[in-house]
Amino acid sequence: MLFTDIDAVEVRAYFLGQKVDLQPFTQTAPLAVDPLTIHSGDDNCVVLFDYGVAVLFGFSGIEEAKFLNDIQGLIVSPFDKPETEDVLIRQAPVNEGKVEGGVILVPQFDVPVLQLVAHVLAKSVVLDQYEAETAQVFDLIEPFAASLQQPKSPRHGAKILLNQIGNSLLIHHKIVGRVEIVDKPELLWEYPELDRFYARVEDEYEIRERHSSLDRKLDLVSRTAETALDIQQQNTGLRLEWYVVILIVIEVLLSVYELIMMNKSLTGG
Repeated sequence: MLFTDIDAVEVRAYFLGQKVDLQPFTQTAPLAVDPLTIHSGDDNCVVLFDYGVAVLFGFSGIEEAKFLNDIQGLIVSPFDKPETEDVLIRQAPVNEGKVEGGVILVPQFDVPVLQLVAHVLAKSVVLDQYEAETAQVFDLIEPFAASLQQPKSPRHGAKILLNQIGNSLLIHHKIVGRVEIVDKPELLWEYPELDRFYARVEDEYEIRERHSSLDRKLDLVSRTAETALDIQQQNTGLRLEWYVVILIVIEVLLSVYELIMMNKSLTGG
């Protein structure tokens, strides 16, 4: 049991970068390993996820700044402005898992409960990041799609479209393959009595709904980009066909001209 002398703990989740190297933290005995949970001081702890999220429990401002500075070298491709999620967890005998006014009600401050809270906050902060990135992709793809109505398409349109298709596929890979947004934590196999608590917190943060919405948006971006790319390639192919026709016409005209000149020379005229 942690935080035995208080009934509320401040929590903050950080999406720090594309990956966090957890190996150095395994040199000392952790509180738990899946997900990795460690003491970072006498009165606080942190849950770390290898896909780039750290969830800090009970840190003061100074302790938080020091911890983030200490692990900076372990972050792969760090974000300039990490997404964060703040919440207060409070012990309550009833309504466990209820979220109201930035407060999550929890049954107790033991490690499995904190880990499950960390799972939800980690997924939420990852969704925040990729929802923002997807919105940026929409902003880029929309003017290009609109430009297809114009006589001339952007000069480097194909490169832009392929880049956006790649971005969409990469985001989809991250949220499905690495973060496993919709999968339940394996921790629940060991603590099935906490399944209802986790499900309620996950529902309060609308994790599955947000994932479904993001998935639809990514699919729309990919389909829009692919359609626009096909149209552009068709337009390019049409222009090439006209070039071929023009060249054939020019060749025919030259042949006719040569025949006319030849006839003139033969008739002496």
